[in-house]
Amino acid sequence: MSYVLLKYTHVTAVIASFALFFLRGLWMMAAPEKLAARWVRVVPHVIDTVLLVSAIALAVTTAQYPFVQPWLTAKILALLAYILLGTVAIRRGRRRRVRIIAWMLALAVFGYMVAVARARDAFPWGI
Repeated sequence: MSYVLLKYTHVTAVIASFALFFLRGLWMMAAPEKLAARWVRVVPHVIDTVLLVSAIALAVTTAQYPFVQPWLTAKILALLAYILLGTVAIRRGRRRRVRIIAWMLALAVFGYMVAVARARDAFPWGI
């Protein structure tokens, strides 16, 4: 598979994953019953699987690996934080306020991941 196709697949999955997470966050606040729909519980996993597979394929194709490239390590660690915050925001938060704060923090972490990916620097805004 070509690098360009992998990159566009990855970027498309990033956009789709973010858009659906953003929408689910809005539903969590305004219409939580919509989160119970089967497709809302299944589609994010499909998109995130495509996202993860394309990320691994890109790393292998470009020979850039976590714990070798600092920017990629930062992105992986941020991804873990994003996943944790996302689960608190959408499912695990016991109070609405906690879910909203977790959702907003997850959005900020997502922004950091995008900035790191674009700059290929763990500190995309400098130190």
